[in-house]
Amino acid sequence: MRAFALLLAFSLSLWPEAAMARPARVVSLNLCTDELLLALANDDQIASVTYLAKQRSETPYWRRAQSYRKNDGSLLSIAALKPDLVLTMGGGVRDRASIARRLGIPILDLPYPLSLSNVEESVARLSAVLGHQARGRALIGQLQQLRRTAPSAATDTIWLGGGGRTVPPTGLAAEWMRLAGLRQRAFRGDRVTLEQLLVSPPQVLLRSDYREGEYSGEQRWMAHPLARRTRAGRTLATDGRRWTCMGPSLIPEILRLRRESTQ
Repeated sequence: MRAFALLLAFSLSLWPEAAMARPARVVSLNLCTDELLLALANDDQIASVTYLAKQRSETPYWRRAQSYRKNDGSLLSIAALKPDLVLTMGGGVRDRASIARRLGIPILDLPYPLSLSNVEESVARLSAVLGHQARGRALIGQLQQLRRTAPSAATDTIWLGGGGRTVPPTGLAAEWMRLAGLRQRAFRGDRVTLEQLLVSPPQVLLRSDYREGEYSGEQRWMAHPLARRTRAGRTLATDGRRWTCMGPSLIPEILRLRRESTQ
């Protein structure tokens, strides 16, 4: 796969250690790198994941994560494990890198993805570092297949989360939705009001079930009759945990939503 080869070359140029030795004790300090690590690494390569990875309410990988030590997201919480690679994501790496150098721990900071191409790049880079390029190619292949077979038409949709949170009409979430044949509607501040749901309901209301049933202000908003009984053409539930990181765990969810939105 030519695209993967280019991504792999890019990853090795940024992480030369990947060409030297496969890391044997890898630690993740971020939920999103937890998910990538659990998807790509061998069982015996994983030394620790964050406490969030073990929570059923936070990630679909929670069952597999039970086998590993938990950490609180700090370098100090994993120093005693003597990892040969630490994964993190999305900034703050300068201070962590300084501490990691003092502790003699290599650290890899992946950027938060802003597009589907970014997701592919992170998968390619990490799979190369871990020594599992075939697994990376398989995940990237699944995503590229979704992109090739995306529905030609898209249905007016509102992605709805707790407290009226939604997502912008451009960017990574909207790209994933488009692969399911759903077109996210634009809202100021990425918030939907109950009045907007009443006056101008969408053809599809894509309702996140993240922390559903939890007692909180955001969930009380979701329980309001207008949020529950909007006159949307259809209401589809979606696994809100998969939208937190918007990585490869969304692939099976998009396939399911694609099927349900066309029934």
